[in-house]
This record gives sequence, C-alpha cells and structure tokens, in this order.
Amino acid sequence: MAGGGDSLHALLRAANALLQKRRYHAALAVIKGFRNGAVYGAKIRAPHALVMTFLFKSGSLREKLKSIAQATYAHSRNLAYFVFTYKGLLAAQSRLQGKKIPFHSFLAACIGGWLVFGDNNPINSQIIMYLLSRILFGLSRLAVEKGYIPQPKQDPFPLVAALVWGTVLWLFEYHKETLQPSLQSSMTYLYEDSEVWHDLSDFLIYNKRTDSK
Repeated sequence: MAGGGDSLHALLRAANALLQKRRYHAALAVIKGFRNGAVYGAKIRAPHALVMTFLFKSGSLREKLKSIAQATYAHSRNLAYFVFTYKGLLAAQSRLQGKKIPFHSFLAACIGGWLVFGDNNPINSQIIMYLLSRILFGLSRLAVEKGYIPQPKQDPFPLVAALVWGTVLWLFEYHKETLQPSLQSSMTYLYEDSEVWHDLSDFLIYNKRTDSK
C-alpha cells in the first residue's frame, strides 16, 4: 500500500513539474482552455435550459430532462472545441511569425467560429446573438475611444433601449417568424397569453386553463 502511495506522489510531483515548464505553456494552455470551455459551457447552459424547458416546453419529465442534458452537452462541447481551436491556432501563428499580433486573434477566432459554430441550430444561434449584442456595444465604445465618432453629450442608452424595444415588439406583432423561437415563446407568454382568460383561475393563478370548461 505504501509503495502505491509513493508512486502516486511521485507521479503528482512529475505532473506539477511538467506544468511549470515554460516551453510547454502554449500546449498546456490549449488543454486547459478546452477544460474551461467545457465547464463554463455547462455552467451557463444547464440553469438556462432548466428554466426555459420547464417554463415553456411540454412533455414528460424524462423528455424534459433529456432536452436539458442535450442542450447542456451541446453548449459545453462547442465552447470546449472552440477554445481548443482558437488557442491552438493562436499559438501556431505566434510560433510561425515569432510574435503575436492582433490579426492572429481575429483569424483564429474566425476559423474556430466557422468550424465549431457554423451549424445553424438553436444553441449556436443563441450564442451568436448573445455575442452580437455585446460586439455592437463594444465597437460603439471603441469608436468613441478612438475618436471615430464624437463623445455623446448625453448618455445614449435610453435611446438605444427605446429603439431596441420598439423594434422587437414591432417584429413580434407583424413579423413574428423572423424572431428566434425562444424569444417568440417568451413574448407570446407576456403579450398574447395575457389577452386571454376565462375566470379567476387563469387570470391570476394559471396562465392557461387546462380543464374542459
């Protein structure tokens, strides 16, 4: 038993020594990036899928749990693959050119995005839309920072909020099919289901009456 414990300690020491070697840093960063992508994807998707599934999807408990597991796995896998691809390509470009330049990041992410997130499915669609909104905010701030557009005299956020809500409700009312299914479900619950009731039970307690009255 003692010999087994000593072997394990020796293996751990060797592994820790390897992790400290600078020449392996890029390769090890790719591996840890894969790990972090998988963990972060699961942490983000699991609670979201849990809430959305039990709020808006019908079916048995087993079907709902299966849907949650599939969504969580897909998000976790895709994020892990993307981080692995991105960091691997970034390290390869830096090694080939002898230094890291900003274009390396853009090119590596473009290739990773094409390979990993290029399939148009609900999970990828949600991730891309999440990123797109933040990109627009980030580019706007960068444009002001670099002097491409003047610094606003007043906070533009109220105007942005008004335009976003005005546009999305107009689309929902008149071009609903252009919106993502999960957004359609949320807005149907808020703006259409609130127009229908039969008695106090489905006015205050339930959203929709399930009996045959």
